Amino acid sequence: MNETIKTLIEHRTIRRYSDRDIDENTLEQILIAAIRGSTTGNIQPYSIIVNRDKAMKEKIAPFHFNQKAVMEAPVLLTFCADFNRFIQWCKQRDADTDGFNNMQCFMWGIIDATIATQNACIAAESLGLGICYIGTVTYNAKELSEIYKLPENVVPVTCITLGYPAENPPLTDRLPLEAVVHHEIYHDYSPNDINRLYAEKENLDSTKQLLEENQLGNLAKIFTQKRYTKKDNEYFAERFVAVLKEQNFL
Repeated sequence: MNETIKTLIEHRTIRRYSDRDIDENTLEQILIAAIRGSTTGNIQPYSIIVNRDKAMKEKIAPFHFNQKAVMEAPVLLTFCADFNRFIQWCKQRDADTDGFNNMQCFMWGIIDATIATQNACIAAESLGLGICYIGTVTYNAKELSEIYKLPENVVPVTCITLGYPAENPPLTDRLPLEAVVHHEIYHDYSPNDINRLYAEKENLDSTKQLLEENQLGNLAKIFTQKRYTKKDNEYFAERFVAVLKEQNFL
């Protein structure tokens, strides 16, 4: 196993950080690695916002549900789908810009921003830092867009915290490879397949603890009735679609 694969396989989500800062050279290496990721047509339809300032992070934190990692990590990177820069370049070169404010371009921006994010994560972990994906960006995209002063055709997609770990949590469980890999065509799952593929996850000690705490009968009900409810999913989806319209992607 080479060092790159070892870094990937040993990924852990880090939510507690030491007070050690990240020097500019290290951060620059991470950012360079981020922008070297694959990109649609070499357009690079994304931007990265770097937050180090405590006061700025205090403004951002409530819209990440005040997760401690946002304030404790020395650096927060927010990745945005961004066609503003490309459109401005085209306008200044007298090129047509009518075809870039639509869902297709937004999808390019999401995909490329996510690739850049994962490149940054791998680079950071290879340098001994820890990361945590912050999943609340799209929940409060409107408020974050206002704080970041995002112009039209720019939408926040995801963000990560960066810092030196103050914890060493165990590896998170994953479904077996056969659960997610299909050869040649998609092979749908039989009830027996589902039972087999989810058996390990459903019998973890951590799962048994969740079942005891929530009293809902099984892990699937915890996901659907506690963590990701229909009400919440529809509410945040409506808010995010509204931001896409405001930012001229729809």
